[in-house]
Amino acid sequence: MASEAAVVHTGGCHCRRVRWQVEAPASVVAWICNCSSCSMRGNTHFIVPAAKFKLQPGADEFITTYTFGTHTAKHTFCKACGITSFYTPRSNPDGVAVTVACVDPGTVKHVEYRKFDGGNWENFFRTSDIAGFSKNKAEAAE
Repeated sequence: MASEAAVVHTGGCHCRRVRWQVEAPASVVAWICNCSSCSMRGNTHFIVPAAKFKLQPGADEFITTYTFGTHTAKHTFCKACGITSFYTPRSNPDGVAVTVACVDPGTVKHVEYRKFDGGNWENFFRTSDIAGFSKNKAEAAE
């Protein structure tokens, strides 16, 4: 799936005040995390390099951020409707985690679901390939 051409996905929160676009393949790897935050929110997300993600004009005024623990992850959500349509994950602080369910219909053709053991974050991260998902293809090849 990594060699698949990128498409432009659009999406956002429930009230549509936070809108964005992201370049990613039509087939994505989505992470189901069991950390305390993701499991409570039911958040399943795919990760892209930050440069591939763009907020639409005006969206930033409706975003607020929650952090906890190491404060590396930036859990962003809409101030009006409360939906986390994207955030900066601890595993990939140079990337953006996009909530699969918040992508507008029509551009995601396939989702491969993988489990991330956020309950045992440090141990799982060391053995996972998740850090590479926020790298551009040229960076990942180095």
